[in-house]
Parts: sequence; structure tokens; C-alpha cells
Amino acid sequence: MPHSLTLPGAGCMLLPDIPTPAFQPRHFDGGSVLSTPASFLTEEMRQQALGLESAPVTMEVEKGHILRFAEAIGDTNPQYCDEAAARKTGSGGIVAPPTFLRSVRGVNLELPFELSFSRRLDGGSDWEYFQPVRAGDRITAVARIAELSERNGRLGLMVFMTTVTTYTNQFDETVATQTNTLIAY
Repeated sequence: MPHSLTLPGAGCMLLPDIPTPAFQPRHFDGGSVLSTPASFLTEEMRQQALGLESAPVTMEVEKGHILRFAEAIGDTNPQYCDEAAARKTGSGGIVAPPTFLRSVRGVNLELPFELSFSRRLDGGSDWEYFQPVRAGDRITAVARIAELSERNGRLGLMVFMTTVTTYTNQFDETVATQTNTLIAY
């Protein structure tokens, strides 16, 4: 049975209802009056993007990587750092903490068009874990665009792109999936 973990975005900022003199939104035409286009995405853009997949990114997992990662996050669970203790748990040896997959080199997903927005925000990630990651595993990550939408907000038009990254091991077993939302505005 998969386990879920939700990792929120990096932070939260409360904005006043009325912009203060120190905070004046910048707009597409450089003016001071909100000038938001009715829509950025076309149906053709959606069709080009939806289902688009990245090139695979592969990482060889070494025992030292797992030990250093567990130490860096302050997790002293014996499954992550003590071979003998890990074997007693039935895992067969040292396994990586679930968040270890965040250390896999970034997957580069090229859109067939440019998102002409100057700001990007991590809208959060949802993770599902299916298999443990072990030393010696060869993990391959492939990202796919699952959703693309837009809506108007207080600061203007925003584009939401949801990607699903699938992590598989050398046996072609799905180890985990990450659903991530990018907000461009």
C-alpha cells in the first residue's frame, strides 16, 4: 500500500488587500493600472504540452549517499545508517529515507513554447512511495505534464502547470511518484 507525504511550498506571504506605496504590482505593459490579458494559453499550447515527457534522468544510489543524506536531515533511524539493525527490520539492509529522492538531479522538462512570466512559485508537491530505495539501485526519473491551466489572481494572470514525475528502479518497478505544481505569474 502506498504512503503519501505532502510537502508544501517553501513559505507563505500574506499580502495586504490594498497595495501599499512600497508594493505596487508590476504589469505586462509597465503601467500602474492592472493590464492583464484575458488569456495566455491557447488550445494549441495545451495540446502541445499535455502528456509531454522529459528525457530520463538516472542516478546510481550509493550507500554513502544514503548515509550522508540521513545525517544531513538529522534522521538517526537505524534503517538508514546501520546495516545490522536494518537487516533486523526485514528491509534486507540499509534503505534511503523517503525524501532521498528529492536529491535526484533535476528533471528538465522543455515546453514547446515560452512561459513569458517573470516569476515562478513552487505550488507544492505530493509524493506516493511504493518501494524502498536501496544502495545499489539505479533510479530513473521521468516527468510528464499532466495539467495546464490559468486563472486571474490579485497580481494578474497566473499559469498553473502540474507535472507527475515517476521514479523507477533497475527492475522497472515504480519506486515513487511526485506530483508537483508550478505557478508562473
